[in-house]
Amino acid sequence: MVRSNSSLYSIGHGQKTQEEFISELRSFDIHFLVDVRSSPYSKWVNHFNQGIIERWLKQESVRYVYMGDYIGGRPLNDICYDEEGYFDYRMMAEEPTFKIGLNRLVDANNKKCRVAIMCSESDPSECHRSKLIGRELYFLHNISMNHIIAINKTISQEEIMKTLTKGLWEPDGNLFGPCEPPFFKSRKSYKNLTDTSEETYNPYD
Repeated sequence: MVRSNSSLYSIGHGQKTQEEFISELRSFDIHFLVDVRSSPYSKWVNHFNQGIIERWLKQESVRYVYMGDYIGGRPLNDICYDEEGYFDYRMMAEEPTFKIGLNRLVDANNKKCRVAIMCSESDPSECHRSKLIGRELYFLHNISMNHIIAINKTISQEEIMKTLTKGLWEPDGNLFGPCEPPFFKSRKSYKNLTDTSEETYNPYD
């Protein structure tokens, strides 16, 4: 199945400077930045804190929208944990609030709005923006999200899913026939952790 040309992008702020971040957004003509962090603050790069980022994005004519309460990676509902304390993205995708948020992105794509969803993780393959949001857009709405990894450089949702499944999933199936749509979960267990911040410091982010 051919996916539609998408106007939806994703980006991770990581340890980027304000200038680096803006340069990446400009290279893809982004007009709206949707913050999908459950907690919209950073311990390591304060210029990405909610309120601060909204101000300097406005100066760059980029509108800031917060949707971490709808499609964030750390919901408050305990039903979204598996038995090992990982967030089960299959269950999260069924939450009514998540569906509302996802449909807003679908509507933005239908209107060809230039949107980037933002989380803290630099690597899109380690973040719920590809493993949950991108996955649901792809299989439910025929939209392949573009994941920004550098100025003028993206990686496709298809490539990320192939990486996450170690090549067992292919967009058009493999030698053994059609592939079942894969499901994913968070990269680590959160159930028993006391740290409730959105990110963990990684100097190589």
